[in-house]
Amino acid sequence: MSKDYYHILGISKSASQDEVKAAFRRLAHQHHPDKTGGDDKKFKEANEAYQVLGDPDKRAKYDQFGSAAFDGSAGFGGGQGFGGFDFSGFQNAGGFEDLGDLFGDMFGGRGGGRAGQTRGSDIQVDADLTFYESVFGVDKDIEVTKNAACERCAGTGGEPGAGMKTCDACKGSGVQVTVQRTVLGAIQSKRTCSACQGTGEIPNKICTTCHGEGVERKRERLSVGIPAGVDDGAVLRVAGKGEAVRGGRTGDLFVRLHVKPDRRFERDGIHIHSSATIGFTQAALGDTIEIETVDGKGDLKIPAGTQSGSQFRLRGKGVPSNRGRGDQIVTVEVRTPERLSREQKKLLEQLDLRS
Repeated sequence: MSKDYYHILGISKSASQDEVKAAFRRLAHQHHPDKTGGDDKKFKEANEAYQVLGDPDKRAKYDQFGSAAFDGSAGFGGGQGFGGFDFSGFQNAGGFEDLGDLFGDMFGGRGGGRAGQTRGSDIQVDADLTFYESVFGVDKDIEVTKNAACERCAGTGGEPGAGMKTCDACKGSGVQVTVQRTVLGAIQSKRTCSACQGTGEIPNKICTTCHGEGVERKRERLSVGIPAGVDDGAVLRVAGKGEAVRGGRTGDLFVRLHVKPDRRFERDGIHIHSSATIGFTQAALGDTIEIETVDGKGDLKIPAGTQSGSQFRLRGKGVPSNRGRGDQIVTVEVRTPERLSREQKKLLEQLDLRS
C-alpha cells in the first residue's frame, strides 16, 4: 500500500523544497526519541518521507509511481529501503551539512562551523532609592564580587609575552565533534572545546595570577545610572557587567530597585499625591498656603468655600516620563477646631452657617 508522504509531513503536494525541509525539521524536533515525549515510530515515518520528498529527483518519481518506487515491491530498481537512516539525503537535498546542524540544540552543540561563543553568568543585585532619587534619577555606586577578566593576562589565561599555540584538542577549530550511536544510526554533534573554551588557542605558559582561568575573583565598584521616573521593583540591565569567562562574552548585571516610601508623597503612575490641612476660616474665606513638592516649597491657592476632600492639581510637578511630566494632586482636609472660646462660639452662632 502506497504511503502518503505529504500527509506524514503535513504539507500539500505543491509545497516548495523549503517548506518540505521546514516541515521535517519541525517533526524531527517534536518526535526525536532522545527528547522527553519523543516518538520513535513517528520520527522514522517523518525521516522516510523526507528522504524522498527532500530530494527533487526522488520526489518526482514518487509523484509518478508512489512509495512503491522505493520499497522494491513493484520491480523498480535502484531503490533503497528505510530500515536504516540514509544520511546522504540531508546533504543531497541541500538541507544540512550533518545531523549536528539539525539536532545540535538537542545535544548542546551547533553545527556548520565553529561553536557558539561561551558566555559568563548574569548577576543580580539590589539597590535602595529614596523617593526623590526614583523621581529624578541618580548615579548609584554599587559593589559586586564577581569573576572579572584577569588584569595580568587580559583574560587570555597565558603569561604575558609567552604567546599562544593551537589547541591540540580541537586543532584550532574551537569545537569538539562527537558521534553518538543510536537506534537510528550515528548522530554527529559539535560542542565548544573544553580545553580552549572555543578560542582555538591555549597559552604556551599559564598565567601566574589566574592559573590559566583567564578570570580572577575580585570586588568591583560600579556606577550605575538610574534613569528618572523608575518605579519600585523595576529591574535595570547593565550589559557586560556580569561574570567574565575566558574566551567568551561577559554576562550582564541586573539591578533590582527598591524605592523607600516618603510620608509626604504617594506615587500613582506618573502622578504624585499629597495632602494639606487648612483651617475652617481659610476654607471659608480662601487663602494661599505653602505646600511641599518634589521640587521644593510651593504655593497653593485655596479658593473661598473649599470643602474638605477637595483636590487641586499642580501641573508638571509629578514624575518625568517619555510622555512628559506628570502632575501633583493635593487633597485638602479642613480642620474643624475642637475648642472654641466663648467669644468665638458667639461669633459663629451669629453667623449661623448651618443652613
